[in-house]
Amino acid sequence: MSGKPLFVLVSSGEHEKLHIAAMLASVAAVSDRPVEVFVSMNAIFAFAKDIEPRQRYKGGAFSKLLLERRAPDTLQLLQQGRELGQLKIHACSMALDLLGWTVDNLVTDLFDGDLGLTRFLSDAEAGDLVTF
Repeated sequence: MSGKPLFVLVSSGEHEKLHIAAMLASVAAVSDRPVEVFVSMNAIFAFAKDIEPRQRYKGGAFSKLLLERRAPDTLQLLQQGRELGQLKIHACSMALDLLGWTVDNLVTDLFDGDLGLTRFLSDAEAGDLVTF
């Protein structure tokens, strides 16, 4: 593994921010950089199990373009990063608690479990942190 780990905190439910976070995380992971993604607040809704892209994503002009032009799906980008690199994804335990959800309510085989913000930020001290 080369380079400092990259930590990506995603709290926005906007499609454009979710997508750029996924692009950043997956490119870093396939470029041999360890990546950890923390999904919280409004972002968690985009990862709910069994919903279609048009329901999953909320956004503006670029969201519409991403869907119309059939850009790679945000979730597919993250899955590719997991398959081809060292990318871990955690759901915010507080967000799950507030919703009455568990990791089982989220997209299957994408998450490495839930995690608290304190632990994520503690781990992030070892690398670079980006927020969306």
